[in-house]
Amino acid sequence: MDARNSDDESGGADLTVALRDTPARVTEVPALPRKHSDDARVYSQPASSSERMGDNGAASRPATSSQHAQARSEARTYAWEDDQVLRWITAGESHGRALVAVVDGMVAGVTVTSADIADQLARRRLGYGRGARMAFERDAVTVLSGIRHGSTLGGPIAIEIGNTEWPKWETVMATDPVDPAELADVARNAPLTRPRPGHADYAGMLKYGFDDARPVLERASARETAARVAAGTIAKAFLRQALDVEVLSHVISIGASKPYDGPPPRADDLPAIDASPVRAFDKAAEAAMIAEIEAAKKDGDTLGGVVEAVALGLPVGLGSFTSGDNRLDSQLAAAVMGIQAIKGVEIGDGFQTARRRGSQAHDEMYPGPDGVVRSTNRAGGLEGGMTNGQPLRVRAAMKPISTVPRALATVDLATGDEAVAIHQRSDVCAVPAAGVVVEAMVALVLARAALEKFGGDSLAETRRNIQAYQRTVAEREAPAARASG
Repeated sequence: MDARNSDDESGGADLTVALRDTPARVTEVPALPRKHSDDARVYSQPASSSERMGDNGAASRPATSSQHAQARSEARTYAWEDDQVLRWITAGESHGRALVAVVDGMVAGVTVTSADIADQLARRRLGYGRGARMAFERDAVTVLSGIRHGSTLGGPIAIEIGNTEWPKWETVMATDPVDPAELADVARNAPLTRPRPGHADYAGMLKYGFDDARPVLERASARETAARVAAGTIAKAFLRQALDVEVLSHVISIGASKPYDGPPPRADDLPAIDASPVRAFDKAAEAAMIAEIEAAKKDGDTLGGVVEAVALGLPVGLGSFTSGDNRLDSQLAAAVMGIQAIKGVEIGDGFQTARRRGSQAHDEMYPGPDGVVRSTNRAGGLEGGMTNGQPLRVRAAMKPISTVPRALATVDLATGDEAVAIHQRSDVCAVPAAGVVVEAMVALVLARAALEKFGGDSLAETRRNIQAYQRTVAEREAPAARASG
């Protein structure tokens, strides 16, 4: 999903910095335990309950007025509010000195290193059909604050991702004023006045009053997703260490290739997925995807596709049914739709479910040895805006990259004449990388939901709260377990 110049969708500031308002504080409180097999192909789920944690999470504290409810809704819209339990934001331009990610609200004691972040960023560079820049681009990671000796401190975590090409752009992208004479003969500084269809160029130039697309494409570029992946690495480490939750992704289809519709991958399938040139879980699907990319490359074109993120091991009860903005599916959809070039999101079977009758659309429940079990997961792990103990499945549709080598028709905004769109270095297909970015955003939303539910200032405290919750749920599951015997 890299497109230092190319990748799609406007975005300006990171709209996915979705945040929730709740100081986290929890004691042992009843609700529902987690009951989920580590094997994503076996669906095991606890019964539902309306019991909630007393003072944990925004949903459990009634608004004192309509103004309070409106303020909470606006907090999620505008993202970086002071009273959110976990929040994140990115800064930086594609060819600037560096990208920066800030994660605030993470508990102390989570083990994570700069090498972990670098490893995730390397995964983001994977994929058949990436541009030539992948051969020389490297992500230089520096953790500026919030981590000491490989352990989070509980304060804001700031991560810098240096731009190895900065020396080439230092004058063009300088933050301080530059003598026009120094820029006169710099080809990189030439105004970009022919907006690319499908990119942020046109609307951004008109909205912000720019005569040049450079200020727009620098921030709208999918290069910014590197900062999201860095932030998501912190969230994934927390989910793994607090809840034993794993978040992974794979490519469902590229271009017109037949979509993969088999069982979702397990955590131990991830190395094989990353080893695939297109990050496919299925070898037959992999060959078809590669053929699509080769054909598009030959034709001077670009391709989109569909990716799926899967979260394994989630407990029942993250999210809430109490209002639309508390529903976990609405938060996940917003976070994933905020990724550059993503044009559609579905959870579980999504749109396919709309074509079925009710008797074939839902996941029936039966008593099992560990509680309630299901033989299907059409809902994708969410019901009523809450996790139900089954694997979470979130699919995202990525449009073809808008920097098309064959160049699309446009209008030169400087002259008003017909023209062909600007073309800069780009990929044929960035779908494999998009899955890694979707993983990161899903992990951030889930980490926030878990902290809202279980609270804590340290990882150890959060784990104690989770264990108390799980014991209570196990008690509520006992009748179903006895019935199955």
